Amino acid sequence: YSFSFPPAVAEVQLRDDQYTLDHMRAFGMYNYLHLDSWYQDNVYYVDQFGRVMNLSVTLDTALQKPREVFRLPTDLTACDNRLCASMYFSSSTWVTLSDGTGRLYLIKSGKRGSSASEKWEIVFNEELGSPFIVAHSVSFVKSDAHSLAVLLLRVEKDELDTKGSGFHVTLEWVTIAQRKEGDHRYEIIKRRVLQGKSVPHYAAIEPSGDGLMIVSHKPFTFMQSEGDKIEENDDAKVSNEKKDPLYYWQQTEDDVTITVHLPPDVTKDDIKIRFSPDNICVTLKDQTPLMEGNLYSSVDHESCTWIIRDDKRYRI
Repeated sequence: YSFSFPPAVAEVQLRDDQYTLDHMRAFGMYNYLHLDSWYQDNVYYVDQFGRVMNLSVTLDTALQKPREVFRLPTDLTACDNRLCASMYFSSSTWVTLSDGTGRLYLIKSGKRGSSASEKWEIVFNEELGSPFIVAHSVSFVKSDAHSLAVLLLRVEKDELDTKGSGFHVTLEWVTIAQRKEGDHRYEIIKRRVLQGKSVPHYAAIEPSGDGLMIVSHKPFTFMQSEGDKIEENDDAKVSNEKKDPLYYWQQTEDDVTITVHLPPDVTKDDIKIRFSPDNICVTLKDQTPLMEGNLYSSVDHESCTWIIRDDKRYRI
């Protein structure tokens, strides 16, 4: 496909103070063309007038003319400290949109890709501090109330970092939910911030909205707010103590190897391991199973074996 955009894409060049590799990774190589993974014949972009434009494949060899589906209510060019506008399609009917100035929009789109029924309506918008791009977003239902979780990415000045780049990367995990069942108004119910020293290669919220998946060259840690410190109780402190995992596992194309630490004074006769094509059960001294559960997929259970190593670990 080849197409000339009549109004140009709203490209934002890096400023002189955005000179690090993280700025380049996060903003300098940003893809302004957004594929709608729910309707894969459709792509969207934001033009210089702040309009969200849709392009659809009408035939295998033809693109439809761009059409406006939404217009940002603010003049983007009036803000000096801004990033590129960004969007993420949270579900088949919800869109998360950033105007690049620090304001977040939740939009109910209706069925996208159809000019007859596609009408974008702002359901929630709020200023969330310094400018960000939307890294990921999911839509889910919990306790009979609709919620959206959004992951916002920033590269911020770090005055304490005197030996590195002078910047750090933050991921803000924001959860927005209906005020109550049947209420069409939405509000922020939780904001959590993680901080790291490199832009992640991949960062996403789990479909249930309960966790994050981050692939990064350097680690990210949660930044605890004062409110979180007040709410912390003894149980939380205990759960936060570092514990050794029950087992470690490695996998190749042919084999899966599980390594388990043994309690003291355990002999080979105390260990009972049962293999089946889709399940494994490990028991010590006729106690409740130390490890039991279904496997992700079937294995050749007749070829499975285990050994005890000298450092009191056994391998399956």
